[in-house]
Amino acid sequence: MMVDELDRKIISILQKDARLSYREIAKEVGVAVGTVYNRIKRLEEEGVILGFAPKLDYAKLGYDLTTIIGVKAQGKRIIDIEKEIAKDPHVVCVYDVTGEYDIIVIAKFKGREDMNKFVKKLLRIDGVEKTYTHVAMDIVKEDLTLKV
Repeated sequence: MMVDELDRKIISILQKDARLSYREIAKEVGVAVGTVYNRIKRLEEEGVILGFAPKLDYAKLGYDLTTIIGVKAQGKRIIDIEKEIAKDPHVVCVYDVTGEYDIIVIAKFKGREDMNKFVKKLLRIDGVEKTYTHVAMDIVKEDLTLKV
């Protein structure tokens, strides 16, 4: 799929505020409303745009504990383990990585007890050999938007 400069402008606008109308986006990029509609529809169909969601302040929702968990797993089970981990509602990111650990998990919790239960649940997954948990002391930047 080819993403051109107009697509990039539209994506950039949507990342800032996905609630804008097609008319407002069209005005900002200088094209017809129908063009914006068709471009966004195509970007969704091609899987470039996966959905629209609000940016949240997790701490204000009670999830003030953020963890980064390294998971060492048996090679033949890694994909299955990643899929299992991704199902948990506390998990916001699962990365298949190189290095000392095979999987990196970013998860949010309301407290230590929730985190403790989650880590013990991870260790019960068949093929998980060990975990290493880091607790974020402060969040300096947490934004998955990317300048495209």
